[in-house]
Amino acid sequence: MTEMTPALESFINNVKQHQVVWGLQDETGEGWVVCDSSEFEATDVMPLWSEEAQAKSHCTDEWQAYSAVAITLEEFLEYWVGDLNDDGVLVGLDWVAEQECLEVDPIVLATSLVNVEEE
Repeated sequence: MTEMTPALESFINNVKQHQVVWGLQDETGEGWVVCDSSEFEATDVMPLWSEEAQAKSHCTDEWQAYSAVAITLEEFLEYWVGDLNDDGVLVGLDWVAEQECLEVDPIVLATSLVNVEEE
């Protein structure tokens, strides 16, 4: 199990309060931002944010054609976690451009969030 770091705890608390996570979706509604891991070679990371403003702040430069889109906690746990895990994609929590962020396994994140859902 991943240690409960301040970054993970902050992410969990925000998600607990709002019951959503935020990702960046392209204008077709089909694609989502995924980038290279800063920790693991040949590994993709999907940045997710716990607040809309944080997600929106990244819709610039190469991601200017993307929009911040809410994913309900229920939908994330039911559909996204399994797909991300099957694809070997990690989740970057409250990702900040040009900085190393906390990258976690989607199953580990789901385990932390499942106790939060509708608390």
